[in-house]
Amino acid sequence: MRSSLIIFSFFVAGVLAGLSGKLPSGYDFDKFGSYALYLLMFLAGVSIGSDKNSWKVLATHNYKIIWVPVTIILGTLAGSALVALVIPTLSLRESLAVGAGFGYYSLSSVFITQLHSHSLGVVALLSNIFREVATLLSTPILVRYFGNLAGIASGGATAMDTTLPVISKYSGKSYAIIAVFSGIVLTILVPFLVTFILTFKG
Repeated sequence: MRSSLIIFSFFVAGVLAGLSGKLPSGYDFDKFGSYALYLLMFLAGVSIGSDKNSWKVLATHNYKIIWVPVTIILGTLAGSALVALVIPTLSLRESLAVGAGFGYYSLSSVFITQLHSHSLGVVALLSNIFREVATLLSTPILVRYFGNLAGIASGGATAMDTTLPVISKYSGKSYAIIAVFSGIVLTILVPFLVTFILTFKG
């Protein structure tokens, strides 16, 4: 939760700095977003590539483990589609793009800002931070009433890192490996799904 609060604090600081009117005028701050995107993509690749134990999951577990991230994707996108019906100002494409962040607020919000708009990027940032915080707070209840995979589903991409400790504690260490695998798959898919949703012309 601490990391989420830090990220949110930086976001609030940025908003206040923008409102202050004291930043240099005429400067293209979107360039910083592009540079941040490149850095985030590199760091995400380093994180996934350097975690050797995570890659062993495919060799040590039954192929059925792939259904965990698949069902998380389907459930998240289905829920996002329903949100579009409840909030008329949010189109189906926009709602799906936000949901496709799967809790990975830093990367998805930058992508959405670059491909769509700053306002939708903010929505993505806040909604995905909320997903992470909600997982940290509600995993004990989710596991109790919906089973050991519930925390992994709620955590989405964060199940491989920030929400992993609470998932491991309440679902059991055997589910930690599943959480890491699912988180890696979702993390890899975030940039591709977000880009596809926002650029698909069909």
